[in-house]
Amino acid sequence: MSGRWARASVVCAVLGLWWWLTVRLAWAGVGCADWGCLVPAVGLVVVLSVALVAGSAYALERVGVRPGRRVALTAAGTLVVIRLAGESLPSWPSPLATAAAVSAAFASAGALAAFLTDRRAPRRRRIAAVTAVLALLPAALAYALTRGV
Repeated sequence: MSGRWARASVVCAVLGLWWWLTVRLAWAGVGCADWGCLVPAVGLVVVLSVALVAGSAYALERVGVRPGRRVALTAAGTLVVIRLAGESLPSWPSPLATAAAVSAAFASAGALAAFLTDRRAPRRRRIAAVTAVLALLPAALAYALTRGV
């Protein structure tokens, strides 16, 4: 079971770093400071993100984490929650630290998704994991409110 989580974690960490690099390049390629180009820039990020989820399903299948589509979609949902919770944290001054944080977030989302989709994992533990992930949102909100953000 833990080999499955490790493979999913590594695949998602690499894909997270790839996503971060492509989004940075795309954002720099659009390169405007006007609100008029916000829609195309965000649209490009969405297209890259959807392509990454599709590619991660294939990559997960290739390393033996099945069903790849289900794991990829679960990882994407988990990553959305992690990203929303991460908004309450201060930003990193270094691009390398940001890349490491993105890769760690993708890796943890991949490992958690592999756990949540594993039929051999006890149902109680899967429910507890989903509850813990969803508890990140109110915890992040409380943290942001106490920080005065």
